[in-house]
Amino acid sequence: MVATSTLKTKSSDCISELVGRRYDQACIDKELDFWDHCLAEPQRNGEVTEDRTCQQLAKMFENCLSRAKKTTLHCSSVLVPEKLTQRIAGEVLRLAACEPCGLRGCVLYVHLDMEKGCKRLERIVYDATVVPTFELTLVFKQDGTAWPSLRDFLFMGTCFAPTFRHVLKLSSGFRLVKKKLYSSSAGTIVEEC
Repeated sequence: MVATSTLKTKSSDCISELVGRRYDQACIDKELDFWDHCLAEPQRNGEVTEDRTCQQLAKMFENCLSRAKKTTLHCSSVLVPEKLTQRIAGEVLRLAACEPCGLRGCVLYVHLDMEKGCKRLERIVYDATVVPTFELTLVFKQDGTAWPSLRDFLFMGTCFAPTFRHVLKLSSGFRLVKKKLYSSSAGTIVEEC
């Protein structure tokens, strides 16, 4: 559906045509209300879209950690500080804002800085149809102040491999490294948060 300022969004002809195409009436009303709201307050449209993108990006980070806990991290659970993935998503959006294709031109490498070195968790391409214009490397940090639980000590060496950690706790800090791919003169930007 395309919203234009000349379209009468709630005309009965328009709605009956959509219903004739088997669209749900409640869905049509909800969509038209959304576009009416966007046309009435155009400056808020960008905020709504950015908020949705931020939430989607935060969910991508959470899914990445969830997949990595069994395969790469060898633990049963990963404890993530509250709002960490949302903060990271906001920083990623900020760094992508000045790029030619925005977030769509981003390749994101996710790593975890652990006691024994840095582990690569995943490579995320936000939009595979766009040629990448920049790379971001996200480095989560392990919380070094966390004491292992008694349960971890009891399980070590019995039924699990010695490298198995029952619970992995992440720090609230992270590092983002940005590298532009389309400019040879552009440097690398490193941000510690």
